[in-house]
Amino acid sequence: MVRTGLRELKKQRTRDALLRAALELFTTKGYEQTTVDEITDAVEVSQRTFFRYFANKEEVALCVQLLAESQFLAALRERPPQENPFEAMYRAVLASWDSIGEAIEALIPIELHMRTYQLIESTPALLAAHLRHSAELEEEVAQVIAEREGLDVNADPRPRIAVAAYTGVMRMTGRIWGQGQDLSVDAIRQLTVTHLGHIGPALAGNWGNSPTPGARGA
Repeated sequence: MVRTGLRELKKQRTRDALLRAALELFTTKGYEQTTVDEITDAVEVSQRTFFRYFANKEEVALCVQLLAESQFLAALRERPPQENPFEAMYRAVLASWDSIGEAIEALIPIELHMRTYQLIESTPALLAAHLRHSAELEEEVAQVIAEREGLDVNADPRPRIAVAAYTGVMRMTGRIWGQGQDLSVDAIRQLTVTHLGHIGPALAGNWGNSPTPGARGA
């Protein structure tokens, strides 16, 4: 048992080292310009070892982003059943941001994660892959929302519509955060609070005759 535990620990350390080396190279040299050989040379392992842990460079580049998405999905499944869909997603994303920093820092520095996010947004191949994964996540979230509400997701469009609105706001929030100067977790969490808080008012009422949230007077 001890030998098995040590063997698994060594494997995890190798995987984490490959992940850190790859992301550092991607964010300094460029994703397309970095080769698998350069990643393995940085960690002093073989190509065979790299492909034992990752299918390709894309999987490495999106690894931590997918971890963040899985944290959100897990948090959503734990939300109380009495919360409406938007409130459940809102509370889940805030809960996941509260814990994601620790989960990410167990793998890589937060600052490197933030640079990787910017890399994904600015690299067409990675952005396309990220959007593909996001579409898969949207469908999974819609299934969770439908189950919470006792609905058939294929018969009732509301779960998918609600999730589409939520993910649209989150993508916009990410773009605004990525273009700013403060690339901390606190900064994107605050942007999330601000922009998700506008979903309800933005989908209801007459914009021309209603003050924006937080505005004084009418």
